[in-house]
Amino acid sequence: MTSPGEEASVTSDFVRSYVITGGRSLPAADDLALHTLVTLAPERTPPLGAGPEVMAIWQLCAGGYLSVAEVAGHLGLPVGVARLLLTDLFEQGHLLRRAEPPRAQNVDRATLEKVLNGLQSLIG
Repeated sequence: MTSPGEEASVTSDFVRSYVITGGRSLPAADDLALHTLVTLAPERTPPLGAGPEVMAIWQLCAGGYLSVAEVAGHLGLPVGVARLLLTDLFEQGHLLRRAEPPRAQNVDRATLEKVLNGLQSLIG
């Protein structure tokens, strides 16, 4: 808490995120899910005037597909900030994205028992 006449300190993480995003609001959670995979589009060059965060994303995604959560983790950025930067790159045509994999479906018990019995017969 601060006493009257004393200024509250502003954390560098908050200011940094505001500067990185240019004060823009973060995209909706539906736009880019945490497990959506992203990679660089072929034959693309980094955007002119790209900041250090965008260049770091560029280098990370050049190696193949990464999830949005992995990109945020590698960069040490809040997920919302990483999603905003990735959305910008996607809208400019620099990134490709692959939708998250479908949810696993339940398998009935009889099928699981057949698989278990088959594995046990192989192992002996």
